[in-house]
This record gives sequence, C-alpha cells and structure tokens, in this order.
Amino acid sequence: MQSSAVWLVLVLSLIGANLPFATERLFGVLPLRGGKTWYLRLGELSVLYFVVGFASLAMEARLGQIYPQHWEFYAVSASMFLVLAFPGFVGRYLARR
Repeated sequence: MQSSAVWLVLVLSLIGANLPFATERLFGVLPLRGGKTWYLRLGELSVLYFVVGFASLAMEARLGQIYPQHWEFYAVSASMFLVLAFPGFVGRYLARR
C-alpha cells in the first residue's frame, strides 16, 4: 500500500510538472484566446506544485501520522518538481519544429 502511494505521488508529480507545457489550455481545461505566455505557465506550474503537494499530504495522512517537514524538504521537493518539468519545457521551447 505504501509503495503504491509513493508511485502515485511520482506519477502525479510528473503529470503536474509537464501539464503547463503540454497544452495551451489553462490547467488543461480552460481555453485561452491568445495562448499561454511564459509567466502564465510559470504560475500554473507553481499552482500545480501545491496541488500535488496537498495530494501527497492527504495520502500521507491516510497512511498514518504526518511527519513534520522543514524548509529543506520544500526546497528539495520544489527543485525536483522543476526537474520533472524539464521534458515538457524542452518539448515546448527547445525542440526543433
């Protein structure tokens, strides 16, 4: 049960990190007229980081006691979320068309 929760968090993180770069819709749902700008993608990435974080916190609470985290944990998890967003960024901005 616990290992499946870890894999679910990793898959959610991978999807959440690449979603802003995969589509021109806001959060994959709301269509935008002129498309998304880079700062809108960055804001969407930030919101999705917190959504995935709250989902993982809920899964941790369901499995047992929530372990208290400090700033180091959040710095590392935000950095890992940005690393997971790298394939979507490369596909959107750096790949040749």
